[in-house]
Amino acid sequence: MGENAINSKKSVAVMGIVNVTPDSFSDGGRHSDAEAAVAHGLRLLEAGADMLDIGGESTRPGAAPVSEAEELARVIPVIAGLRARCDAPLSIDTMKPAVARAAVAAGAGIWNDVSALRGGPDALEVAAGLACPVVLMHMQGDPRTMQSAPHYRDVVEEVESFLLARAEAALEAGVERGAIWLDPGIGFGKTTEHNLALLAALPRLVAHGYPVLLGASRKRFISALDPAAQTPDARLGGSIAVALAGAAAGVAAVRVHDVRETAQAMLVQAAVASARER
Repeated sequence: MGENAINSKKSVAVMGIVNVTPDSFSDGGRHSDAEAAVAHGLRLLEAGADMLDIGGESTRPGAAPVSEAEELARVIPVIAGLRARCDAPLSIDTMKPAVARAAVAAGAGIWNDVSALRGGPDALEVAAGLACPVVLMHMQGDPRTMQSAPHYRDVVEEVESFLLARAEAALEAGVERGAIWLDPGIGFGKTTEHNLALLAALPRLVAHGYPVLLGASRKRFISALDPAAQTPDARLGGSIAVALAGAAAGVAAVRVHDVRETAQAMLVQAAVASARER
């Protein structure tokens, strides 16, 4: 697959979302069989994605967990199918160490863990053994309960402290520093005010030197700011605004549903920044 012209000029990587689930908040069921999911992933790469994030367990608010066997059955054929047809980096979005291990064996090269390596007693050990990049995300509670009553004394300080502590735990377990990414977990146990505070404080998180992944695409807090955006696909403008704010703050990558539009925004943002520096 040839390099997309958009890919070569962006300053922030675009991670395209491939949900292999029947109940994801934005596109649940649309790509829930392997063939459809592989085709969707290839379309995202053609649209300008630099990498793909494949998930087989919904983490939307209220979502119930799925078994390890079911998650493996959903994601492994998709990862294997994509790896056979492209050489783009593939990420496995899972809290389960065994799923991460099998996904890497099938061709994934990134572990994106919303539980920050707390999903099993061997999670840290598995991450060190896989020797691949791992994304550590902050989440208050779990998907079933996280939006029931989020509360923080100081959301920025608490999220920052948690992520740095998890990064230290990963380092002590043998994960290389350069392999650790951080994600503030927009929408995962946060109110609109919490999300906005974290977005405003992104430069503070970036300053610690770990690459930061920002995932706010189509999130519900956008509809709190724009009541007309009640459905996920009505939140494109807000999603791009957050991605641009992340780029300005220095994040390394944005995780998005709307790849073409986001990649174009990142391209223009990078061009403007370049012109400013001349």
